[in-house]
Amino acid sequence: MVKILLHGCNGKMGRMITEIVKSDENTEIVAGVDTYMEIPNDYPVYGSIEKCDADADVAVDFSNAGAVDTLLDYCVERGLPVVLCTTGLSERQLQKVAEASKKTAVLKSANMSLGINLLLKLLQDAAKVFGPAGYDVELVERHHNQKLDAPSGTALALADSVNKALNNEYHYVYDRSQIRQKREKKEIGISAVRGGTIVGDHEVIFAGTDEVIEFKHTAYSRSVFAKGAVEAGKFLAGKAPGMYDMEDVVGL
Repeated sequence: MVKILLHGCNGKMGRMITEIVKSDENTEIVAGVDTYMEIPNDYPVYGSIEKCDADADVAVDFSNAGAVDTLLDYCVERGLPVVLCTTGLSERQLQKVAEASKKTAVLKSANMSLGINLLLKLLQDAAKVFGPAGYDVELVERHHNQKLDAPSGTALALADSVNKALNNEYHYVYDRSQIRQKREKKEIGISAVRGGTIVGDHEVIFAGTDEVIEFKHTAYSRSVFAKGAVEAGKFLAGKAPGMYDMEDVVGL
């Protein structure tokens, strides 16, 4: 049984993780941390991480960037592995994450979905075949109308995966409206769509002469990210200090 300390337990993703763990016989949430404590839970909830004295195997974080520094200090002090799902970390914080990984196990990924992380590997295999054959690469990502950044971090991770397989020889094009010219061979076009309540939709297109191959991932709810975080927690518990990612979880 993997004992989880859920950091950010009363947020949207924290609530989803709580529900997923209820039906997972191999995990248990032994404590939560959240500044909002009005939601009843089956486990004790602390207003700050410093007050938590629970015996846990791994911390799973879905909070906010401002709370990550204290969490890292807590995990380093106790040698507690931590799954970092919070995005928007500063360069200073990313450096702190790297330093923490020297003393405890840290797993950080641009996207917690198991499907996306398997897709990263499949795209590398495809790129090694289609790139040298002259196929054009385009990527379209779609998200809800409240998302602030574009392109998404996941879209960039997918593009980076393709580019890595092609010796990083390709450059990214985000907007074709300002320049009237034919498409260059070694470019990856990235387009962003924002509308409605789309949770997340990513499509990678390899377009050749007389054929098109498409890889597509659609998230119908944010629970796919919560499920991935739980699987990551089970993987990371008991691991030696170091930096891990979701590719390690799916065995790639």
